[in-house]
Amino acid sequence: MRLSDLQSKDIVSINTGKNIGNIIDVNINFETGTIESLVIEASKGFFSGFNRESDTLISWSNIEKIGEDVILVHIRN
Repeated sequence: MRLSDLQSKDIVSINTGKNIGNIIDVNINFETGTIESLVIEASKGFFSGFNRESDTLISWSNIEKIGEDVILVHIRN
């Protein structure tokens, strides 16, 4: 699976049923070659600009299911 395949899918929280955002990047462990987390784009607003600090990380272990159109994630508090 390519990053572009993941980026075309909606990220939905199992907890709330809400769309969390869009994947803009992934964090990879280069020693093992595995994806550690997805980087989800922060909501866009006039004042957000290019602030990467407000992006959200979703750990790979929080992914419940990758479907054809949706990635279901469990957000742990």
